[in-house]
Amino acid sequence: MSELSPPAAPEGVEPIQLRDALEERYLAYALSTIMHRALPDVRDGLKPVHRRLLFAMRQLKLDPGQGFKKCARVVGDVIGRYHPHGDQSVYDALVRLAQDFAVRYPLVDGQGNFGNIDGDNPAAMRYTEARLTEVAQALLDGLDEDTVDFRDTYDGEDSEPIVLPGAFPNLLANGSSGIAVGMATSIPPHNAHELCDAALYLIKHPTAPIEKIVEMVPGPDFPTGGIIVDDPALIKQAYVTGRGSFRVRAKWEIEELKHGTWQIVITEMPYQVQKGRLVEKIAELINARKLPLLVDVRDESAEDVRLVLEPRARSVDATVLMEQMFRLTELEARISLNMNVLTAGRVPKVLSLPDVLRHWLAHRKEVLVRRSNYRLEQIAKRLEMLAGYLVAYLNLDEVIRIIREEDEPKAELMRTFSLTDNQAEAILNMRLRSLRKLEEMEIRREYAELSDEQAGLDALLASDEKQWSKISDEIREVRTKFSNKTALGRRRTQFANAPTVDVDLDQAMIEREPITVVLSEKGWIRALKGHLGDASALTFKEGDKAKFMFHAETTDKLLAFSLSGKFFTLGADKLPGGRGHGEPLRLICDMDTVDDVVALFVHRAGRKLLVAASDGRGFLVPEDDVLANTRKGKQVLNVSAPVEAQACSFVSEGADHVAVIGENRKLLVFPLTEMPEMGRGRGVKLQSYRDGGLADVKVFALAAGLTWKDTSGRIWTVSEMQEWIGARAQAGRMPPKGFPRNNRFG
Repeated sequence: MSELSPPAAPEGVEPIQLRDALEERYLAYALSTIMHRALPDVRDGLKPVHRRLLFAMRQLKLDPGQGFKKCARVVGDVIGRYHPHGDQSVYDALVRLAQDFAVRYPLVDGQGNFGNIDGDNPAAMRYTEARLTEVAQALLDGLDEDTVDFRDTYDGEDSEPIVLPGAFPNLLANGSSGIAVGMATSIPPHNAHELCDAALYLIKHPTAPIEKIVEMVPGPDFPTGGIIVDDPALIKQAYVTGRGSFRVRAKWEIEELKHGTWQIVITEMPYQVQKGRLVEKIAELINARKLPLLVDVRDESAEDVRLVLEPRARSVDATVLMEQMFRLTELEARISLNMNVLTAGRVPKVLSLPDVLRHWLAHRKEVLVRRSNYRLEQIAKRLEMLAGYLVAYLNLDEVIRIIREEDEPKAELMRTFSLTDNQAEAILNMRLRSLRKLEEMEIRREYAELSDEQAGLDALLASDEKQWSKISDEIREVRTKFSNKTALGRRRTQFANAPTVDVDLDQAMIEREPITVVLSEKGWIRALKGHLGDASALTFKEGDKAKFMFHAETTDKLLAFSLSGKFFTLGADKLPGGRGHGEPLRLICDMDTVDDVVALFVHRAGRKLLVAASDGRGFLVPEDDVLANTRKGKQVLNVSAPVEAQACSFVSEGADHVAVIGENRKLLVFPLTEMPEMGRGRGVKLQSYRDGGLADVKVFALAAGLTWKDTSGRIWTVSEMQEWIGARAQAGRMPPKGFPRNNRFG
C-alpha cells in the first residue's frame, strides 16, 4: 500500500511551516513591543505614546503661556491622528506626565484632579485640563526647523516626528520604566543641574573617567525626596555597568512632645510608594503584633507629607524602631537601575551613565547642524528675495513700465534684469505701499544682517569646536533655567549611611512576654502565658504527661537535642499557645518519626555544651555553633544505630570537672580539660563499659561538690569526690550512697 501524501493546498493558499510562522510573528511582535511601546529613545528619553502626546499638544498650541484645554480633546487628537490605541491608556500616560510626585520634571501642566501620592485615581479626562510645561517646550524647541526626521502616521494622512530635538536631558532627568519582550528598562530620575554639569564636563573632556562623572551625578534625585543609603562604591558600579539598584528610605525626624514623650514624623516618602497603602500595611502589622515597639500610626498630611508614628513607650529607641519599620514596610524601597534604551532609534542596548550623556550630546550636535543648515536655506531664500527687491527699487520706473505694458511681465523682468523666477515673482507680488523710500533702507539693513548671520553659520558648520561651544551655551541656558537654586531644580534626595544597630532586630520585633514551655512525653509542645510553678493543673492527652517544663520569654530561642544527634532551633514566639494540647514538635521541627527529644532548653549565647552518645563518646561544642537555620536542624553529634544521643550538659562558669555514670551504675569524675572542643563529630570516649552504655553526664565545679536530685525531689551534695576522680575513659566506681536508682543526675 503506497504512503499517503498530504492534501494539496487550495488554489491561492501558500503552505508554510507552523514553526516558521510562529517564529516570524513572535519576532515581529517582540520588535514592535521593544521599539514602539516599552523602551525609551536615548536621545529624547521618550516612548512613542509620550512623544505623540507632546506633539499633539503642540499642534493644539497648548504652550506654557497659553490657556488650558480639556484632556479629552488632547487624548482624542492623539488616538485619532497618531496613536491608535485605547483612550484610557493614553490618558494614563498623560496623567503621569503631570504628576509632580511621579515625574521629577513634569512635562504636562495639569489643572484638576490628577491623582495623589496616596494612590487615589485621577478624575475622568472630561473634567481635567492640560497644557505643556517649559520642560516639554525645551524638548520640542526647533521641531519646525528640520532638526529631526518625520514619518507618516499610521493612516498616512499626517506626519509625526521620529524623535524630538530634546534640548533637555529628559531620559536621565525624568527616568523611564517599561517591560518589553525578553528585556526591560528601569531608569530612576536625576537632577537636571547635575546632568548639565556632567554633560559640559564631557564636552571639554570626552574621555573623562567614570569617577569624575559620578562625582557630579552622585545618584538619583527622586521627586518625593527620601534618603539613599547605599555605599558610593555600589552606586558607581551601577553607573559603570548600567545595572544595579538603590536603597531609598523615608526621611524622618523626632518630634518632642509634653512630659518627655515623643513621636516620629515622616516627611518624605520613597519613590513610587503609595502612602495610603503604606498606612494600611503598618496598621495591619500593629494589629498582628509584629511591631511591638509601635502603638499607632496617623496620616496628618495636607499638601506636604506628614506621617506620625507613635512609640509604645518613651523609653523605646527611635533608631531601632525605624530599623524595624524599614525592614517590614515600604518605608525602605529598592529602586532598580537598568539603562536599557534604544540607540540610533532602533537598537536596544544597556548603557553606562557617561554613554547615555554622550548619546544625548551627539543628538544635540546633529540637531544643531540640521538647524543651522535649515536656517542657511531660509537665509539664502530671503537674500535672493531682497536682491530682487533692490533691483526693483534701483530701476523702479522701468519695472513699473514693464508691468504695465508687457504681456508677459515676469519673463521680461527676468530677461531685462537677469532675475530668477522667485525674484521676479516676488517683485510682481509687492504691494504699492512697500514702494516707500524707507523700505529700500530697511531692505539694505536686513540684507546686511542676514549676510552676517550667514557667514556666522557657515563658520559654525565648518568648525567642530564652535559647534560644541554653541551646544555648551545651550546646556548652560537649560542649567540656569532649572538650576538647583530654583524650587523645581533643587536636589530633593539626600545621601546618608544606614545606622549601625547593635540590637538583634528579629528579637526586637517580638513583644517580650513571660511564658512556660511544656513538652510532653509523646512530643506535643505548647507555650503557656506567664511563669507557672506547678504542672499539676495541666492537662494532657490520655496516657501522656510532661517531659520538659521550664520558664522562658517570647524573645528567647529554644534548642532541642534529639536522639539523632541533631540540634533544632525554635522561636519561643512561634510556639503554639496554651489552649489545647499544643502541636507535635516533629511537625514544627521537621523531625523524623522515630526521633525523640533528649534535651530542650533556652539558648544562651556564649555558653558551651557537653554532648554525649549512648556508647560513651562525646565532646564539647559552643552553643552558638549548634543553632540551626532551617527546620531540618543541624547535625552535631554523629551517631549510627544502635547508638543514639544520650545526654546534653551545660558547662557553667567555673565548672572544671565532668561526672559520667553508666547504665552499669559506675561513676567516673575527670577534669574538663581532657575534653576536646569540636563543631561536629563522634567525640572521644568518656567512660569504658563492659555491659550497657552511658546513662548520664554532668559538668560541675569540684570545689562546690557534685549535686543531684533523687526521685523524691531532694537535693544531695557530695563534696569529697577523690574516690571517683580518675582519667577519661576509665571504668569508674559505684556512686555514693543516695544516688538515684535511675542513674540520672536529675
